[in-house]
Parts: sequence; structure tokens; C-alpha cells
Amino acid sequence: MTPISAANAAGPCPCPGQGYISSLSARDPGRPRRLALLGATGSIGVSTLKVAAEHPGEYDVVALAGATNVKLLAKQAAAFRPAVLAVIDDARAAALAELLPAGYRPDILTGPAGYAALASAPEVDLVVSAIVGAAGLGPTLAAVAAGKIVALANKESLVLAGDLIRAAAAASGAVILPVDSEHNALFQALGGVGLPDLPLVEKLVLTASGGPFRCADRACLETVTPAMALAHPNWSMGPKISVDSATLMNKGLEVIEACRLYGLPVSQVDVVVHPQSIVHSLAQLHDGSLLAHLGPPDMRVAIAYCLGYPRRLSLAVPRVDLVKLAALTFEAPRDDDFPCLGLARQALCGGASHTVVLNAANEVAVDLFLTERLAFLDIPAAIAAALDAHAGQPLPDVATVADLDARVRRETADWAARRR
Repeated sequence: MTPISAANAAGPCPCPGQGYISSLSARDPGRPRRLALLGATGSIGVSTLKVAAEHPGEYDVVALAGATNVKLLAKQAAAFRPAVLAVIDDARAAALAELLPAGYRPDILTGPAGYAALASAPEVDLVVSAIVGAAGLGPTLAAVAAGKIVALANKESLVLAGDLIRAAAAASGAVILPVDSEHNALFQALGGVGLPDLPLVEKLVLTASGGPFRCADRACLETVTPAMALAHPNWSMGPKISVDSATLMNKGLEVIEACRLYGLPVSQVDVVVHPQSIVHSLAQLHDGSLLAHLGPPDMRVAIAYCLGYPRRLSLAVPRVDLVKLAALTFEAPRDDDFPCLGLARQALCGGASHTVVLNAANEVAVDLFLTERLAFLDIPAAIAAALDAHAGQPLPDVATVADLDARVRRETADWAARRR
């Protein structure tokens, strides 16, 4: 497949739907708001608990889900005492139980079914979905189907099954709030409750830091190691998202997420590189106005907005000093050196199943790169090969999505093995 250029889309692409993905009339259940956190031990999960701790009495953390980091999950559980925990398997559940304080015996659920049960539990008001990757789809969809307020940090859910989530939200009345800093910035710039300015939007502009290799030449990119890719200049993120930022795939996934959140075609979503990471995104309206959201590069800002919605919480984060900052700069993405952004646009134009292929191939390629079994520049090559091999197919349900995801993962691993 030939990547689409940075002019941000050659030719028409299908629009995933009209209007924002869900209702925005969040009923306020009162205080404390009962919170379930999926992905508690990741960077978003840790920041979420910091925000909750900063507002005592506002939140009752009733459920925490991790995967394998049972030591950190045990510390979090001891601090917040939720009634329900979840981990990836029975072995981790046993290890977690051993680490909990005497006299504290929560229910410990396991695996995808456990995550989904936790996310849809009747005692939960708000679900923060922060599991990284395709593993977050099942519990996210369970929370949406149960009509929860969902603070969505798992962009892969929309990449894999945006249409299914839109339909589930319409049926259940769920409220979906974007935690990704770029989409949260757009949400705020467009007015939050009701998004009254969405019909006036000419273009959404996502900003990208450019990652650690913004100024690197091709020769440097051919020598990138995992340690180099993980050294992000502005943000503290987990390994997978850090590598996605280095390849610009993170921005490609965010283009797909923006189209599926706001119901706009890819021709109305642009990307600019903004190395200071102060302007988090902009909305260009049909009168030429640009509405921007500025803030420190700290995920607690977006998290707090979602946790408090429709109220705005106070937050002890560093303030932006515009005088000290002195300048904000913007530049075009380097599409030839970072083809993942174009591949994401092409997948979106190809249809819903192509974005599943894109995500599955990327997750496998990133894992192989992090374990030094694939070169940095082979990540986009693996994705392009997977997209080239895919003819498209309908995705009527989550089982079909999961089957396609699993098949592409196997095929990408085989492609990489042949590459070595």
C-alpha cells in the first residue's frame, strides 16, 4: 500500500458517523463518584489515582484492574481498599492475595471476563479505561454496553471497533469522554457539554511532539535501539506508547480515534508537529477561527477533566509560563521518514477491518522491536505488508474483530521471522 501524504488524505474516505460518538448528558450520581480503573498500574492508571487522592471525598475507588504488576496493584489496593480487584490469570491472583494487608480480602477476578465484569458492575458509576492495546476493547465495550460514564484512554477500542462502540453507546446511553490529551483538548475547545460548535468545524488539528527522533536523519533511524525510542522528550508513557510516539503511529491511531469520536472524515483531521507539547490540539472553524487548548504536558489535566465531568476540578500541576516559554513552534510531519501516520490514514480509508489489521500488525511489530527481534524501520514495513495482504471484510461483532486481530498477529509474527 502507498502511504497517504501529509496533506492529510488523497481522495474521499468514509465518514464513520455523524456527530459525537455518544450522548454527553452525564447524569451526576452525586459524591462520592464510584470509580473503576482498568489498567491501574500503567502510567494513566497511576495518574488517575493521584487525581482521585487530590480530591478526598469526591471518589470512591470501588475496583482496580491490573495485569501482571501485582506488587504495585497490591500497594494501590492497600491505599484505596476497593472491594474488587482483577488481574490477568489465576497465578497472579494468588500472588496478589498474598501481598494484601491482613484483614483486607477483596474479590479478585481474572482474565478478560473478569475485566468485563468489573467494568460493567452495577456499583460502578465511572470507568477509566486505560488498558494498553487491543486487550482494552472487551472491557471498554462492556462498560459502554452497561451505560457507564467511560473515561476512554484506550484508543485501540475505537481503532478496532469504533462503529460497534458508537452503536452500543446509542443503545445504552453511555457517556464517552476522551482521556487522550489531544482528543480531550478538542473536546474542551469545542465546548464540552453538547459540543455546540461541531457543525462549524472545518478541520481538527492534532498536535504531535515529534518524539525523540523529530530531527533525526535516515542514517540515525537505521540505528535506533529500544532505549533510544523510549526516551521521550516531553511525556512519561509506557513502553508501547513511547515507541508508537517515536514512529508517529501514536498520532496515526489518534487520527482514527478523532474520526470515530467526532464523526468526521479523515479529510477533516490534520496533524502538525509541535515540539513544546503545550498546545494539545486545535479546532479550525468555518470563519477561520482556531480554538486551541494549552496546558502543561501532564496527563492529569485530561484525566481530571474526565473524572469531574461535567464539573471542572482544581489540580496541582505546573502552570504554563508563556513569558518563560517565549515561543511555540509548529512544523509538518516528515512522512517519508515516518510512514506510520500515512499508513493509518490509508487504513481508515480502507474500512473498519483495515484499522484492525493496522493495529494488530503494529502491536506485534512494536513488541518484536522492544525485544530486539525487529529493527525500528521494520515496524512500518510490517504494517504495510499486513495491509497489502488484507482485502477487507465486514466486522459485525466483537468475535469477528478478535478473530481478525489474532490472524493478523500470527501472520505478522511469521513475516518478521522471515525478515530475520
